[in-house]
Amino acid sequence: MKKFSAASLIFILLGITAIGALVANKLKKDRQLRQQQMLARRGSGVLQVDVFVVKPQVIQQTLDASGTLMSNEWINLQPEVSGRITELNFREGSYVKKGTLLVKLYDGDLQAQLQKLQAQLALQQLTLERQEKLLAINGISQQDVDNTRNQIASIQADIRNVEAQIRKTEIYAPFDGVMGLRNVSLGAVVTPATIIATLQQIDPLKLDFTIPEKYAPLIDTHVPVSFRTAGFDQDFQGWIYAIEPQIDENTRTIRIRCHVPNPAQKLLPGAYADVKLVLKKIPQALMIPTQAIVPTTRDQQVVVYRHGKASFVNVQTGIRQEDFIQITHGLSPGDTVLITGMMQARPGMALHINQVL
Repeated sequence: MKKFSAASLIFILLGITAIGALVANKLKKDRQLRQQQMLARRGSGVLQVDVFVVKPQVIQQTLDASGTLMSNEWINLQPEVSGRITELNFREGSYVKKGTLLVKLYDGDLQAQLQKLQAQLALQQLTLERQEKLLAINGISQQDVDNTRNQIASIQADIRNVEAQIRKTEIYAPFDGVMGLRNVSLGAVVTPATIIATLQQIDPLKLDFTIPEKYAPLIDTHVPVSFRTAGFDQDFQGWIYAIEPQIDENTRTIRIRCHVPNPAQKLLPGAYADVKLVLKKIPQALMIPTQAIVPTTRDQQVVVYRHGKASFVNVQTGIRQEDFIQITHGLSPGDTVLITGMMQARPGMALHINQVL
């Protein structure tokens, strides 16, 4: 068995003594900390807190809404009369200009009727020229000339009627737009109930959404909006150009319509949109962390650090953001509010600031 020298034993004893002193010191500090916490709970002593200094900043009051993108113009292509399709002058998904002849129905019978009327008109006009020459030498009565003129007017009316019937066999693009998928083929017999295809103007688009009626006084035309749609990791922009002049009595909301440029035609009608609308800007808003608010049964309070002690102040709140809330009454720029220790603080309690945010 190994024997220790006297010097070694002395060193060992000194080490044990030092460790014991450290442990005793740690236990003493723990007792002191517990005592401070107990004193703080009893309304005396010093409470360790973190604080936030109130200063003015610019904020925006925003409103989130759900909207739907719509075509700026949209129609179903349907014929005015029944007939057989003889021309389909468009490709599905193609861009067409206003005035383009898109669909033509058979009009052979109408064209023949038109030619017959035009021949009759030419004959009657020739007859009228001869009768006017005879009338000049009293070779014919005025009544005969008037009858011929009446026949010419009647034929001209019939011609205009047939021409109108022919126009009903033609479908022209009423605006610039993109053709949808067609539902018929060349040679198909269609009726006025048949939807041949759709034509949509998707640049620009419309964006419709609704907001609660209490925000109606804050909305005006030309106000910009931003929104996002599924499939795009970016914000799109538009602006309000029309507001429904009546509040929906069932939902108590008001309908808003926006103009949305879509030059690249990436956005499609029918898409759902998460809309963010800026209602107003506040240049000198007093914002504090939401955790600083102490709710009570009747009002809201914050604990203010004043001259080293706790002071409870009733406040009124305004716009709420993710982590901050606006104080509209009760605080001034430069005030220091507690963001920790609010539940342990008592009026007049001494405070010690650990950290200023």
